Amino acid sequence: MEKESSEKQQQIRTKSSVDSDGAWIKKGGKLRYGYKKHHVTDENGLVLGLLTTPANVNEIANLEEVLGMADLQKNIFLYGDKGYQSAKNETLLQSKLLKNRILKKEKKNKPLTESEKRFNKLCGKIRYKVERTFGSIKRWFSGGVARYKGISRCTRKIY
Repeated sequence: MEKESSEKQQQIRTKSSVDSDGAWIKKGGKLRYGYKKHHVTDENGLVLGLLTTPANVNEIANLEEVLGMADLQKNIFLYGDKGYQSAKNETLLQSKLLKNRILKKEKKNKPLTESEKRFNKLCGKIRYKVERTFGSIKRWFSGGVARYKGISRCTRKIY
């Protein structure tokens, strides 16, 4: 009952022109409002799975859900952004028999070692093929801009 009343209060405070499913995030020193897309792609950039979340949701929590949307073979390399790096996700990849190639990230007061930097550089040589696909979509087709209200509509519209 309390949940319903708090949702109604929030709807009253939110103007009808604002997308209530989106969320604020600070990225690159700028505040942004909207969503994040989490993709599973093959080595050529073909999208196999897609998950849309509000912008303030952390990547670490979404790896299992996004992997569930793609039918992946066993014993393949899984490359990912350092936002997905966590002990929980490493265990998840081991249980799914996937080889972890998620970029390493610095921990508080513990910079990357030379071997971790080399690992990231080697993974980056493969990841760029996928990243350039999304960069091209953003540059040439005005991708990255939500043109719809609601998380379900933004999910259906890939870019």
